[in-house]
Amino acid sequence: MIGIDEFLALAGRDLGHSDWLTIDQSRINAFAEVTEDRQFIHVDPDRARRESPFGGTIAHGFLTLSLLSHLGKQVFPEIRDKALTINYGLNKVRFLHPVPAGARVRVHIRMASAEEREPGRYMCVFESRVEIEDIETPALVAEQVLLHVMKDGGAA
Repeated sequence: MIGIDEFLALAGRDLGHSDWLTIDQSRINAFAEVTEDRQFIHVDPDRARRESPFGGTIAHGFLTLSLLSHLGKQVFPEIRDKALTINYGLNKVRFLHPVPAGARVRVHIRMASAEEREPGRYMCVFESRVEIEDIETPALVAEQVLLHVMKDGGAA
């Protein structure tokens, strides 16, 4: 656990990467059901093998994007006296390579910037790259924006 000043000093630095996570067909199917995006390239392995350029099913881009929260928790340092973190949004996202069903992914994160917006509230921008095991091109790159809110408004 680190203090907020130590955390802010990480701006411009590489924070590292998460563990690998397998994106299996059951996870893809569950995401398809929740989002009602049941396009065959995601949920029909036989048809995807026959008719798609991917040779099988692939994860939804938004499924991969949604995993940034889970994977990022493994990378972001714990901040002492933090009340909560709010997902403030994304400045940009690019889906660069499909994630085949059964592939393993991880996130690599760099803190681009961090600044105090108001007392006890710190806006941080992270460059996140979701990597696919054994594939050079990342699945996606995203610029995440998180707002860290300190307990008691940051008062000592």
